[in-house]
Amino acid sequence: MLESDNNGLQNLYKSEILGNVLFSSQVIQQRVTELGKLITEDYKERDLLLISVLRGGVIFLTDLVRKIDLELSIDFMGISTYQGSNPTNTGIVKITKDLEESIEGKDIVIVEDIIDTGLTINYLLRNLRSRYPGSIEICTLLDRNIRRIAEIDIKYKGFTIGEEFVVGYGLDYKQHYRNLDSIYELNISMIKKDIDIIKNSSSDNL
Repeated sequence: MLESDNNGLQNLYKSEILGNVLFSSQVIQQRVTELGKLITEDYKERDLLLISVLRGGVIFLTDLVRKIDLELSIDFMGISTYQGSNPTNTGIVKITKDLEESIEGKDIVIVEDIIDTGLTINYLLRNLRSRYPGSIEICTLLDRNIRRIAEIDIKYKGFTIGEEFVVGYGLDYKQHYRNLDSIYELNISMIKKDIDIIKNSSSDNL
């Protein structure tokens, strides 16, 4: 059985799908604290709004906001990406849930769990800039820049990863394992039939 800091979730850690721990809960929380301090220093006396992209970024967001020593607001967006049958298609992005309030004049930090090709976040940046915010920056827990297609600037990043398929701390496999407190590599030998689907997925990992 894989080890966890959360002794109440031991049943989850029996899954053969889970491989090695990539980032432990302690390592994640230390980095989240560091990111919170950076954002606190950068946004003093500013109208800070954190926007989380559902669903994967929510767990990261809830921990991050508690490490930011400022008055702030939060809001949420839902985005889906349809890849289609053509493997060369870069995907069609659709907003499934929009923001509740105007962002005009506000200083925005988009909070993501993972940024992969950058296509979805690039679309989101264009969309939000058209609403006249004061500023926009990106904060992502994981940066998989090895697969980057769109050129984007990430001001705050937790960790850089390679081609690993990962779950935990908001990241999912078939909508499961988001509630793991650490981030794990998937055991590829157990999910071989799904590898091509994952690579071409329209999930959050864009």
